[in-house]
Amino acid sequence: MANQLRLRESFVLMVLLMFSYCAYKTNAEDAIVTVRGLTSISNTDDTFICATLDWWPSTKCDYGQCPWGLSGILNLDLQNKILANAIKAFNPLRLRVGGSLQDQVLYKVGNNSIKKFPHFKRRDKNGFMFGFTRGTLTMDRWDQLNTFFNQTGAKITFSLNALYGKRKSKDDSILWVGRWNPNNARDLMRYTISKGYNIDSYELGNELCGTGVSAKIEAVDYAKDMMELKKLVLDLYGNSNSTPGVLGPAGFYNKRWFDEFLEATGPNVLTGVTHHIYNLGAGRDKNLIKKIQDPYILDQVAQTFKDVSDSVNKFAAWTSPWVGESGGAYNSGGKDVSHTFANGFWYLDQLGMTAAFNHKVYCRQTLIGGNYGLLNTTTFLPNPDYYSALLWHRLMGKEVLATTHSTSPYLRAYSHCSKNKPGIAILLINMSNQTSFTVTVKEDDNPNTGSYSFGYSNAGTKPREEYHLTPLGGNIQSDVMLLNGRILKLTESLEIPTMNPQLVDPWSPISVAPYSVVYAVIPDFKAPACGLDNI
Repeated sequence: MANQLRLRESFVLMVLLMFSYCAYKTNAEDAIVTVRGLTSISNTDDTFICATLDWWPSTKCDYGQCPWGLSGILNLDLQNKILANAIKAFNPLRLRVGGSLQDQVLYKVGNNSIKKFPHFKRRDKNGFMFGFTRGTLTMDRWDQLNTFFNQTGAKITFSLNALYGKRKSKDDSILWVGRWNPNNARDLMRYTISKGYNIDSYELGNELCGTGVSAKIEAVDYAKDMMELKKLVLDLYGNSNSTPGVLGPAGFYNKRWFDEFLEATGPNVLTGVTHHIYNLGAGRDKNLIKKIQDPYILDQVAQTFKDVSDSVNKFAAWTSPWVGESGGAYNSGGKDVSHTFANGFWYLDQLGMTAAFNHKVYCRQTLIGGNYGLLNTTTFLPNPDYYSALLWHRLMGKEVLATTHSTSPYLRAYSHCSKNKPGIAILLINMSNQTSFTVTVKEDDNPNTGSYSFGYSNAGTKPREEYHLTPLGGNIQSDVMLLNGRILKLTESLEIPTMNPQLVDPWSPISVAPYSVVYAVIPDFKAPACGLDNI
């Protein structure tokens, strides 16, 4: 009897194991990704990867949580070694210094008529933008910030207060009217020049365009203010290659407003047309983790990128669009999602998409602060998206190549000329939790193309470099990421770890596991768009 029971238990266990295997067995699907290497479809800036520093104080709270801590511009620990090393690793990283409260910031400098220089204080009453009083940037803090920027090699975009000198309209509770007063900005710029601080570009205002958020400015008035800023920059800096650029309007795209603004601004004022994207909705959304993995939702924002690009081409062809701020989910992001591996599905897909629509820069909200920081707000340790962004910066060149496939929409594919070396770099994102993809990369419209089998045509002899990114334990809501099976963590001296590729037979296919991201550099891919070395 005992033997029968043991046999029965063994049989049940075997059945359960077989059921478990079948339940978790992944599907495998072949995919052909076609890259057109004859011509590029667009180009990005050298500092396409950008991150933001925001003004929010520790009392900025959303949905019963206060995720900003001491990460704001006025209280961030600039002596933190991890923070400095994280920026240095990009060599350089563009930082956009600005955010919602910037239009309430006074600069304590010069002989001006400002009587009081307040500190940001929480005021949950009507009449206070974003629930805060005005704040002050002292020159002691400006010195500290610029010393830090210089030490880390950061490339700085500084966003100015666009409401200084304006007044609220009597007819519209959030409309501001009148001309921008440039005096406070002028004093800040004079001080900055006297100290030899290097500012790459100045931006004017934050989310004041279209219907606005807590305040708005009419398009023609904003254009006049932007022209005033351009005149100010030229008067103080002169006109040379080192003169800071002028950016705007730093808000959410509205076709009528943007078209009117760009037409009224006129030629050679703007260096970049900045707009903001939070297409995943509110950070409190319980479906946020599902949205990030939904190809249909991710695809919808492509129309906005196209429309912005079209508006710029039509009314301001001498400049180019930028994503000046994008955190995925607004109000500080999702506390269980935005700092995890899963967020990379949205983030990397947008990097690829915006680059294809000729956006020169993409600024991630934030470098540190809120739930969506590239660095943990408390420990400063890199979150998964930090490493994904660093690999993009190091591998993906400026020239963007047309890339298509006819497989599942859960597989996303983007390719650029490889950065600083021959060949191309390709990004593959697998948002499926069950399907792995065996990817063949095919050349399109190249007269030298031969046949291809499991790898890619004209594969050559140089090994392919592959970087496979996966979450710890297969849990996409983990904030620990693996590169080629090894955990990415700081060195003992708190340096960003070396990220070496796997070297792979060039004729073999690229295997993309479920819930994973793969960067691959194909050195022998013949792409004339990438220069003479590729022909």
